[in-house]
Amino acid sequence: MSSPQPLRDRALDNLQFIRSAMERAGSFTAVPGWGMVVVGCTALASTWLGLRQARSADWLAVWLGEAALAVVVSGAALVQKARAANDPLLSGPGRRFGLSFLPPIVVGALLTVALDRAQLYSLMPGTWLLLYGTAVATAGAFSVRVVPLMGVCFMVLGTVALFTPFRWWPGFMAVGFGGLNIAFGLIIARRYGG
Repeated sequence: MSSPQPLRDRALDNLQFIRSAMERAGSFTAVPGWGMVVVGCTALASTWLGLRQARSADWLAVWLGEAALAVVVSGAALVQKARAANDPLLSGPGRRFGLSFLPPIVVGALLTVALDRAQLYSLMPGTWLLLYGTAVATAGAFSVRVVPLMGVCFMVLGTVALFTPFRWWPGFMAVGFGGLNIAFGLIIARRYGG
């Protein structure tokens, strides 16, 4: 027979288990509300600029530029808010948030290339809104409650956009990437500290 484990060792094991469980259950609160507001404003500007493009390829270039700008603005705001809240980005809920957000975004990028090659520009707004919404909804499972709701709103808008005439593109892009980002960004900024 083996000797019983000392009380101190059992207590350390229990504390380690509790710490691990709390880390897994925690929420990622560094979603940057003010960063989303800025991205929403730049998306509205991109909608306006995209309307002035004669060719679909030029419209795509405007929105790819907007996507790159959104990554920079959102990334910087995310890092700043996470540091201020002492919320780790690469472990616990932050890591799960990122790993859940990334796959739909990668799929969106790959589909953009495929749709561009097939010159199916009319499917891009709905596809982008739907996949961005999917990314936000899945990552939102590790964040505050309003984040998955935002994702669902994007998904509904994207679904509708897939089945509407192409002349409505600007409206869907403005309402989604502009309006929804601004509205939910303000909610997150007010309720969850920036």
